[in-house]
Amino acid sequence: MCAQPVNPVDGPAEVRPIVDFRNASKWYGNVIGINKLTLAIMPGITGLLGPNGAGKSTLLQLATGQLRPSQGSVDVLGHRIWNNPALNRDIGLCPEQDALYEWMTGRDFVATCARLAGFSRSQAADKADQLLEDVGMTRHKNRVVRGYSKGMRQRTKLAQALVNDPQVLFLDEPMTGTDPVARHDLMDIVQNLAEHGKSVIVSSHVLYEVQALTQNIVLLNRGRLIAQGNIRQIRDLMDKHPHRIVLVSNQCRPLAAVLLAQPDVEGIRLSANDASMVVETRRPDAFYSRLPQLAVSGEWSIDEVYSQDDNLEAVFHYLVTS
Repeated sequence: MCAQPVNPVDGPAEVRPIVDFRNASKWYGNVIGINKLTLAIMPGITGLLGPNGAGKSTLLQLATGQLRPSQGSVDVLGHRIWNNPALNRDIGLCPEQDALYEWMTGRDFVATCARLAGFSRSQAADKADQLLEDVGMTRHKNRVVRGYSKGMRQRTKLAQALVNDPQVLFLDEPMTGTDPVARHDLMDIVQNLAEHGKSVIVSSHVLYEVQALTQNIVLLNRGRLIAQGNIRQIRDLMDKHPHRIVLVSNQCRPLAAVLLAQPDVEGIRLSANDASMVVETRRPDAFYSRLPQLAVSGEWSIDEVYSQDDNLEAVFHYLVTS
């Protein structure tokens, strides 16, 4: 029996990149931010990984039309992003830097962003209430921003990024400085957005954060693309090096005693004032998975968790020199 030819019309629809860099570079005088980058980011959640100074923020600023490439081109949703304000309604940005009006309430800030996006006063108020509920900020929406914790600020910035119901969302280090509960909640929010058809590009220098969200990663170093694809191969390299995780707490000594009893903890170093500790582990998944339970138990106070760059730097050194 002869195979019947496939009608292209009946075949699967072509999946096009949501962001497409073509030989794009951006330099600031003698400083190179992005260097001859050719990269196609497909729909879904994509993790953008790299140590501080790798070019992640420059990449996001190019992809959101804040910067013009020095050479090459950057397309978003099939259209050139630079000087194309019509695309602003299809993209959302949660920047790394705080740019909140400290005297406003969270509700006022998000409503103001909605007004600037063209919504009427009543529409903006309704939009702010809904988005702040979506990111878990309803209870705090009428508090003044200057009194917000880092996690509350990150949630509020995420709410403003969603004002236009964008197709593509860019998150620049969204979990930096957050406590374990806020970090877990933010990850759930991002995954929920993807389940509802949004494409999300998440920038981070912490491998665990990205792995918890997606298997699709882009690795940058010194403005160049080092690797793109599945995270498993990169994680296998990471597991050869101890992971160093910093915990900030006012109960460091008793908490350290509890953590040292765990089989995946290899060592702990307390700071001089006992306000923080550095935990070394070769099984970060197991270690991170216990933190939310410790934090919500009420027995332990964990104010902040973040990972040092040493392990990721080691992986990049391996990739660059191999």
